[in-house]
Amino acid sequence: MNRYISETIRKNVIKRANHCCEYCQISDDDIYFPHQIDHIISRKHDGGSTLENLAYACFACNNAKGSDIGTILLPDKVFIRLFNPREDIWQDHFEIENGVIYAKTHIGQATIKVLSLNDINRVIERIT
Repeated sequence: MNRYISETIRKNVIKRANHCCEYCQISDDDIYFPHQIDHIISRKHDGGSTLENLAYACFACNNAKGSDIGTILLPDKVFIRLFNPREDIWQDHFEIENGVIYAKTHIGQATIKVLSLNDINRVIERIT
């Protein structure tokens, strides 16, 4: 599996995302650490380095997500996949108010949980 991400693909990912994290929506101009290219389905799970499997992610989202593709939500103990920026529409799963991201769906809940989207420092970052 090719691990190399060409500069052309990298630029296309960033442009498509409008320079914002595709998970928490923070602009790359608004935080200190640079955004990264994320494999939506990690290489560990046979995800490729193709434009269709790449997302633009802030350091915090990419670091928290790691190779995860989903989580278990209680009380039902059902596996729920994470938000996929290539298949899902952000507004269908989330809404944001005063820096806090709220889930509209189970996919939103799972993503907020795994990516720690509402960690107090992240909320403060989004409102300042």
